Amino acid sequence: MDQQAIFLTFRLATFTTLILLAISIPLGYWLAYGKARWKPVVEAAVALPLVLPPTVLGFYLLVLMAPRTVTGKAFSMIFGHTLAFSFAGLLLGSIIFSLPFAVQPMTSGFRSIDRDILETAELLSPDRGRILMRVLLPLVRPFLLTAAVLSFTHTVGEFGVVLMIGGNIPGVTRTLSISIYDQVQDFAYAQANHTALLLLSLSFLALLIIYARRGPSGV
Repeated sequence: MDQQAIFLTFRLATFTTLILLAISIPLGYWLAYGKARWKPVVEAAVALPLVLPPTVLGFYLLVLMAPRTVTGKAFSMIFGHTLAFSFAGLLLGSIIFSLPFAVQPMTSGFRSIDRDILETAELLSPDRGRILMRVLLPLVRPFLLTAAVLSFTHTVGEFGVVLMIGGNIPGVTRTLSISIYDQVQDFAYAQANHTALLLLSLSFLALLIIYARRGPSGV
């Protein structure tokens, strides 16, 4: 089994998950309680990776990272190199591609909270940040776990976006999904089976954690 690919994949998934949790908590809170007219536009943009082919998203990200574009030049100034075919580029692509898997559970969690609890908290303290951290966040911990597990496992299984913006550079952008593809291309079916079995086991374990957490009642 490709040890470099395993380390790189889990490193990518860990960083992606941590960043997505930091994004999904305030964004999920706003989507649950915000009243802006343009909120449906944000909801649609967040959910877009669910319906958009990964290669399409990867293509536009690759264009965005091109060294001759304004964004590409900005990325080069910040990171000292272009984002395409780099770990930083993979991280950015993974965050965008896995965004709905973190935001939607958090939004559902905040919406499930009794409005009376929220109104009482707002009467006791006008500080929304404090209400979010001290009152609401403990109530949505099961949804936070779901967001973390789904973000991590979805990132581990990425292929289309990773291939488009990262290519296949061993130790740099070659993840487990790319490794399986290479093994099949080389007719190394036994190795491909071992790698696929690892991903299958991880995916099943992730779903088991989520469903076991809900309990017999489904809550």
